Amino acid sequence: MRFVLDEDQRDFAGALESLLAGADTVAAARAWAEGETAPGLALWKRLADLGVLSLATDATPVEVALAFEALGRHVVPGPWIESAAYLPVALGREVEGVATVALPPHVPHALDADVADEVYVGSTPVTGVGERLTSVDRTRRLFRVEGGDGVDGGGGAEPSREAFDLAVLACAAELLGAGERVLADSVTYVKQRKQFGREIGSYQAVKHALADVRIALDFARPLVHGAALGEVDASAAKVACGDAAYLAARTGLQVHGAIGYTQEFDLSLWLGRIRALVTAWGTPDFHRGRLLQQLGAS
Repeated sequence: MRFVLDEDQRDFAGALESLLAGADTVAAARAWAEGETAPGLALWKRLADLGVLSLATDATPVEVALAFEALGRHVVPGPWIESAAYLPVALGREVEGVATVALPPHVPHALDADVADEVYVGSTPVTGVGERLTSVDRTRRLFRVEGGDGVDGGGGAEPSREAFDLAVLACAAELLGAGERVLADSVTYVKQRKQFGREIGSYQAVKHALADVRIALDFARPLVHGAALGEVDASAAKVACGDAAYLAARTGLQVHGAIGYTQEFDLSLWLGRIRALVTAWGTPDFHRGRLLQQLGAS
């Protein structure tokens, strides 16, 4: 397998990175967590105008993976996996505006249902939005929803395999992007923070810990690429990216020390996002079991 982006894909990735780098995504994420959704919705519109919402129907999973890695790297708030990956395939059409979905048991609650234009249980519109629940990621505002008639998970039926796998791939790519950002920020920090008269990045223990993260992310990336090309199961990408991103989060917190988990420090946004996404769209145990079943069948 050889994964090389073509010119159009490179241009899309470059345009997306330029947009997100120029936007204050951290401020938008912080505002979103506090219920001030205007900055996040303005960013949503800009990303929609770039074509992110149409990738699942008009492009390939490769573009989906590119987009979600960038969204994870910049901790963009909102139900992007639901709107840009799962629902367009499950509904057979591009989603207009903000949409979200609950898909028990893997997605038991609807993300950001209070600001969504369309809310579903599986592929069935909900009959009501209930109470808000607490998430480990303050930017992920979860809601109980009512409705569903058993279609695509509303009453326990199997979801669309194609739609679910694309959502899993998107989640894996977002984890990869978030892990890369935590590693990059951690490397920058250890070059600046001094202890006992030396940059802490000069200590072998710190170097080795960060090198382990680099290796884990580098091993996870080909699985994302393989899943995007249809040569690797999306579950393998999700497990590898979840493990790598979680290692990045733990190591990043360790090298930053006590400031790392404080809400005032930006790193906490990525730590919360990673922790939430590790179990989103199927737990690691579920995806490992899925892979074992496929290996047994083969």
